[in-house]
This record gives sequence, structure tokens and C-alpha cells, in this order.
Amino acid sequence: MKRTITTVLLGAALSLSAGQASAEKLILKFGHVGNPGSLFEASVDEFVKNANARLGDRAEVQAFGSSQLGKDKELLQKLKLGQITFALPSSIMSSVADEFGVFEMPYIVQSREHMKAIQAEMGDSVFNAAAEKKGYKILSYFENGFRHITNNTRPVFVPEDLKGIKLRTPNGEWRVKMFQLYGANPTPMALSEVFTALKTGVIDGQENPYAQIWSSKFQEVQQYLSITGHVYTPAYVLTSSKGFAKLPEDIQSDLIAAAAESQEAVYTMAAQLETDLLQKLKDASVEVNEADKEAFIAASKPIYDEFASSVDGGAQLIANVQSLAK
Repeated sequence: MKRTITTVLLGAALSLSAGQASAEKLILKFGHVGNPGSLFEASVDEFVKNANARLGDRAEVQAFGSSQLGKDKELLQKLKLGQITFALPSSIMSSVADEFGVFEMPYIVQSREHMKAIQAEMGDSVFNAAAEKKGYKILSYFENGFRHITNNTRPVFVPEDLKGIKLRTPNGEWRVKMFQLYGANPTPMALSEVFTALKTGVIDGQENPYAQIWSSKFQEVQQYLSITGHVYTPAYVLTSSKGFAKLPEDIQSDLIAAAAESQEAVYTMAAQLETDLLQKLKDASVEVNEADKEAFIAASKPIYDEFASSVDGGAQLIANVQSLAK
């Protein structure tokens, strides 16, 4: 009888121990706003795959897309509160620290190779340093992409064609100022609200990379696509600096390595999507035109001047980014 009781107690103890071990496995939540089929979703999934392969039984990264855990602003707050571990913000970072506003300057980033050079030369010293001052840490640079304009009013060839068009923009002061300069009526709005706003005519158009246009199904509610490529927006694998520092060092190292190794796959996917999705958008009966980029560049000088004069070190920041273009 005693042996039976001992066996039962031992079994219960082992079961409890196994349950505790399971409960102690770290769950690291990655929230983002990307819809199914978006570059954001594919990018985060690539990171999750690489991170979990390294982490094994010690921790698990879980992805939550489509704004399930909140919109960009909410995700930034949740990072600080420790409610999530990672987010993938893009344009909103210009509202976090002034330095990120340089990526809002029209046509300043020329290519992905240019972006890699910016990361190599300025990633730690400028952008990660700026993020750290605000309580965040950048693990790697992914991509939102080169942005283009869709609308239901008219094709856009030159900035004057935007006059009076109510255009959705992300929440970032420089994007708003840029489109005001071009003559549009910019309307900041969360990505998750844009489709309905376009369908109901609350706004006339929006601007996004092809991957966001297609995955958000804007082609179903937009008549014109104008290839402007007016801004290239990076996406940032972002975490809380304090929260990340609390993780075991081996897990930190594995997450940093996974973020770095995922970048090349992200850039490869992004380049392929630019070709594939443009064709899909054309096949969806969206009217496509090439904009006069030189006209947009000429019209953009005032916003460069304002950034240079109003942001501390802004002129040098612009010069440094431009100097890295090949």
C-alpha cells in the first residue's frame, strides 16, 4: 500500500514538475498590422521561423497580425508596458524620434542597397541610439517599401494632380506636410480603417507599397494607381530596451541573430513582390500610370529645407543619408 501511495505521489510530482517546466517556457508575442498575404506578414513569419529554430524549448515567438493586438500606436505602448515583445512599426517611428523623419523625405532612399549602407553606417550610432532614448531597441531593419498613390479622382502625373484629393496617410507629421505641399488634403488614418473609408468615399485615395495595396485589397475600391515611389519606408523589428534586457542573455543573442539573418530573405521577397504585384494590380483593371518623378523631386525642396532647419542636426542627417547612395 505504501509503495502504491509513493508511486502515485512520485507520478504527481513529476507531472507537476513537467507542468511547471512547460509554464516557464517564454512566450514572446510579435504584434503587427500586416494583413494576410502582406510583406509584413511574410517578414514576421520569416523571423518567427528563424527565431524558434534557434530558441528550441527555451522560448517561442508567436505572431499576431492584422492589428489583432492593436494598431501601431497601441503596439508601441504595449511594448513599453511589457504586454508584447516585438512590433514592426514603419512610418510611425518619425513620431517617436525626430531622426526617423529623414526617411520621410521624398526620394531620399534610392534602393535597398542604399538602405543597407544607411543601416551599416548609421543604424547603431543614429537610429538605434535615438530609439534607445525613447525606451526602444531595433533588432533589424525590414521593409515596408517604395510607396505609390492610388485614388478614385484622376491619374496623378505631377504634384498639381493631387490638388484637392483627400488622401489617407500614416500618422506622421512629415508625410502630412509633404502631401500638403503637393496640394492634396492628407488625412492620417490607421491602415485597418482605410478600405472602408475608400469604399464609402470618406477619402479619395491612399499611398502605400504594392504589397500593402494588394493585401489590403485596395484594388477593389480604387480606380487609379500612379507609380510615384515618393518615399521608401523601412520597417523596424522593435522591442522594448528594458524588456529585452530582462531576457536571458542566450535568448537575446538568438533573437538578435534571427532578426539579422531574416533581413536578406525579407529584401528578396520584397523585390519579387514589386514585380509580381504590379502585374496583379494591372490585371485587376486598375489604371496604372508612371508619374513624373522629376516634377515631384523639384516640388519637394521646401520639405527638405524645413526638416533641415527645424530638426536638430537635420541638415547633416540628410547629407549623411544622401552621401551613402551609390
